Amino acid sequence: MMGQEVSHEEFAAQMLYLQKLGCHNINFVTPSHQVPQILAALEIAIPKGLKVPLVYNTGGYDSIQELKLMEDVIDIYMPDFKYWDKDVAGRYSKDAKDYPGIARVAFKEMHRQVGDLTINKEGIAERGMLIRHLVLPGGLAGTEGVMHFIASKLSKDSYVNIMDQYRPCGEGWDHPPLDRRITSEEYKEAIKTAQKQGLRRGFPNI
Repeated sequence: MMGQEVSHEEFAAQMLYLQKLGCHNINFVTPSHQVPQILAALEIAIPKGLKVPLVYNTGGYDSIQELKLMEDVIDIYMPDFKYWDKDVAGRYSKDAKDYPGIARVAFKEMHRQVGDLTINKEGIAERGMLIRHLVLPGGLAGTEGVMHFIASKLSKDSYVNIMDQYRPCGEGWDHPPLDRRITSEEYKEAIKTAQKQGLRRGFPNI
């Protein structure tokens, strides 16, 4: 479905309306290219009573400059860590060979700003960082490197969602092993890898 252009005032009103409906947060999905517009709308919405947590939902390919603009604004960072190896990133995400390096710097900045994820007594996230990692077939995501980085450079209390829902589509069918789903053994191995690094939050215990 196509979106529609809205003014800063309309954007602010939409956020306030969602809060009124009882939404637990405002989730900005892939927001990097809209940071100035988001900030402008928040300057209107916050004085009018917007107070639910603000979520920055991103693929992890974010510049330090834009993240620093969001300091003391964003409550929850929810980034993906897609690839650990730059050659894999360049092969499967074309012009994003520098993804792993940029993601590592961005993750450190996000964690510096908000710390580990905190969850209230109702089970709702209030502040912090929630990291997602999609396990890819054949170990292409570099799960071992990702988990070691999270545990050693961020925090062993990091909340990590290890995801198993990869399925081939589009050009994936032409690039084995991306032409298949992951096996249950690959998923279990990813969880064991995280556990070996001392990570415990956000994924099932096996």
